[in-house]
Amino acid sequence: MVYDVVIVGAGVAGLYAAMNLPRDQKILIINKDHPWACNTFYAQGGVVSAVDDADESLHIKDTMDAGAGLCDEEAVRVLSEHSREVVGDLINRGFNFDKNAKGELLYTKEAAHSASRILHAGGDATGRYLHQFLLEQNPHPMLEGAQVSDLLIDEGKCYGVCVNYNDELKHIFSKSVVIASGGVGSLFAYHTNAYTISGDLQGICLEKGVELERMEMLQFHPTVYVSSKAAQKQLLTEAFRGEGAKLVGENNYAFMKDYDERAELAPRDIVSRAIFDYKQKTGEEVYLSFKNFDVDYFNERFPNIASNLRDIGFNPPKDRVPISPAFHYAIGGIKTNIDGEIENVENLYAIGEVASTRVHGANRLASNSLLEGLVFAARAVEKIKSKSVTYVPKEFPISTDSLRCEGDTLYKDELRRIMWEDVGIVRTEKGLNEALDFIEGTLHKPIGRLLKLRLLTAKEIVTSALKRKTSVGVHYIKKESVDD
Repeated sequence: MVYDVVIVGAGVAGLYAAMNLPRDQKILIINKDHPWACNTFYAQGGVVSAVDDADESLHIKDTMDAGAGLCDEEAVRVLSEHSREVVGDLINRGFNFDKNAKGELLYTKEAAHSASRILHAGGDATGRYLHQFLLEQNPHPMLEGAQVSDLLIDEGKCYGVCVNYNDELKHIFSKSVVIASGGVGSLFAYHTNAYTISGDLQGICLEKGVELERMEMLQFHPTVYVSSKAAQKQLLTEAFRGEGAKLVGENNYAFMKDYDERAELAPRDIVSRAIFDYKQKTGEEVYLSFKNFDVDYFNERFPNIASNLRDIGFNPPKDRVPISPAFHYAIGGIKTNIDGEIENVENLYAIGEVASTRVHGANRLASNSLLEGLVFAARAVEKIKSKSVTYVPKEFPISTDSLRCEGDTLYKDELRRIMWEDVGIVRTEKGLNEALDFIEGTLHKPIGRLLKLRLLTAKEIVTSALKRKTSVGVHYIKKESVDD
């Protein structure tokens, strides 16, 4: 059987693409585990939508400013100018964003936004609500528990994918393949991502000569409760700071005003480095304080976070919560054009966090991620529908490489530690080179293919960071002193 389109990933980008593909075509969504094991499900903040024509210009400016001069202006314009279109499409299909007592859409504000333009659902559960809605709207079959281990590419054309399903490798052929597999969270010791997000497809692309770009641009969310034992940490949405929460030291000193005139509303990279610096200078713990919030409003506006914090042992909003930055979002990725096309491989597309459309530059503006998934998924679908692909069958051998080897878990844990310590918020050339030495050394050991793919992706992140000598946006490289 040959599919018309195979979509790798069941987050916002993959599901919105599927929803917009014709019902009478053969479409297959491939998902590594159960469908809610994706970053969309855990997104708290919301979906950006320009409020009107005037706000489009402001949203474009805010996105460009946050991106520290490295955004592609055409991509940013596409993002903003289509925001009301995709949001309107969701609403017309029956999705309910939160509204006020008059039935009007509720807009909120987050860091680095000059206006309130972020729509949310379920208070602090926008991703969960949106993901459930997209799953319900999806008319196409989904293959769950299937991990893509290779792309079937020959002479600049993609013919499908190889998957591990029920511990057996099998080829799935398709006229077009859309990669929507997400970022690289599991490469780091502390992250907010679903456990399935591990950079596999980025590694496969490197093997196939598909270009990745700006892999050094990794965004760390400033406010995360990292003291739990779980790999995925409790994210405390940026909407808290947008609505008045403060970052404080042990004596309740609100220190952000010492680092940036925007204080808590500075871009994420600035806030993350400020927390890192304050902790180093003072030796104090840093907390997120909610003391300005009314109890009833807090519980209504942020019901899921309130419940999670109570389960941990806090009494919000009375109690402040110790926080730390944690890895959150991969800005760079598989290089595409603004239609999601991977230009040196026919019939292959990438959308969502796995892709680099250069829309985020050197730092992603808060809540632009769900919007990006929607807008560029729709564009990729239109491009796919505009093409007539004649599929010529081609044989590909089944790989005999082991997917996993004894010792892989130890290497993965060490990789996560090194990536966090040496390739995190503050980098040095020495630390990056030490990380590179570990990665290259491990690649020469007997390891499974899935670990190899992670290592290839990690290596690309490190080498990209070493090439960019100047700090910009989320990439902050500290000049080492002679004593160092």
